[in-house]
Amino acid sequence: MNKNSSNKMAMAPNTSKKRETVCIFGTGDFGRALGHKMIQSGYPVVFGSRSTQTSSLIPKDAEVLSHAEAAQKAAIIIIAIHRQHYNFLTPLAEILHGKVLVDVSNNLKTNQYPESNAEYLAQLVPGAKVVKAFNTVSAWALQSGTLDASRQVFVCGDDMEAKQMVMDIVRALGLTPLDQGSLLAAQEIENYPLQLFPMWKFPILLSLGLIAFFFFYCLIRDVIYPYVYENKDFSFFIAISIPNRICPILALILLALVYLPGVLAAIIQLYRGTKYRRFPDWLDKWMLCRKQLGLVALAFASLHVLYTLIIPIRSFVRWKISSRTISKALNNETEPLNTTNAWLSDSYLALGILGFFLFVLLGITSLPSVSNSVNWREFRFVQSKLGYLTLILCTAHTLVYGGNRFLSPSSYRWYLPNVYMLSLIVPCIVLVVKFVLIFPCLDKPLTRIRQGWERNPQYSE
Repeated sequence: MNKNSSNKMAMAPNTSKKRETVCIFGTGDFGRALGHKMIQSGYPVVFGSRSTQTSSLIPKDAEVLSHAEAAQKAAIIIIAIHRQHYNFLTPLAEILHGKVLVDVSNNLKTNQYPESNAEYLAQLVPGAKVVKAFNTVSAWALQSGTLDASRQVFVCGDDMEAKQMVMDIVRALGLTPLDQGSLLAAQEIENYPLQLFPMWKFPILLSLGLIAFFFFYCLIRDVIYPYVYENKDFSFFIAISIPNRICPILALILLALVYLPGVLAAIIQLYRGTKYRRFPDWLDKWMLCRKQLGLVALAFASLHVLYTLIIPIRSFVRWKISSRTISKALNNETEPLNTTNAWLSDSYLALGILGFFLFVLLGITSLPSVSNSVNWREFRFVQSKLGYLTLILCTAHTLVYGGNRFLSPSSYRWYLPNVYMLSLIVPCIVLVVKFVLIFPCLDKPLTRIRQGWERNPQYSE
């Protein structure tokens, strides 16, 4: 009943039931934005400030009083000031006794202090009920109303009643409260806004490393080698040709790396004979960022498509075609259609189109709005079965395009194989091992292990 009524209040804030007054200490950007949002939701707001003079920046329906006077008017006080200014609260300890203090502060770096700001606040005012909330919402989002990207509000505190009061306010503002437990979780909540794409760090660093490696690899083979041995300047390849080789290579390798940890996990479980022992930390972290690896791979595949579309309008390509046409016309030569090459070309394009289509489907399915609308079996079918089919199609696409280069001596410049050969190593390993794992002699025991069977139960952890 309480939850339903809270949701109704969030949908229709201007109900006949009068809301309790909320006090906000601090008239900075966030304090003003939060006060304005609360007034819109039907809350009487009083600001506690060192200066009681009204300002055009303060919401017009809000009252500005001294800290002591403002604290006496409300049971819930939001502390919208920085930690280094908390000392002024010590003389107000008697007035704040029994009040709910909501700490909304953040730090400049992770683990900046030994304890969280909320715990420090609880030490300064031991008689108050401290709750951590609102630190993951920006003032700009509150003012502009664009809360889609920051609708979740993490809440933690030791007093359940105080925490529930704050969560009711969060719902009334149209936000979603997430109970994170006791005040011990405050430091983690305070570190959260300081993290810069934590799950994207490994995929992005890996991608940058692979880009650097393959760029210099292609530079040596396709630009430096012709210049040294043939005195040809192909430096313009750096703009289109080399990126269009790097993008599909990275897309294929990263897609294979999405499914490689699952294969390794299956091998480890078969070796151990149990699913109850933890995987190594590196494998756990790898598996947690598979979605990000897949999305980065999709980005590179999309770039490859765009680069490929502009190939016909490139000056080098048009020069090459016109030169070849003029040469044949002057020599009165004709070139009959090679059916084998036509089949290879069409197959290569068809495999690429189908692979990219399934690649996009995987990316769309990973979106929260889509994944939340399908059940677990449907999600697993798309991400696993169709995912492996995508990997097969993309690997076949690369094999058809560059498979003949394995046997061509001209493909080895300075004993370096063509870059397409390198891109096939990881995908082929994944597909071969996965093919072996689906044999009944391995698949049946693996299925039993994942259903809870153990070969040696005494070794389970």
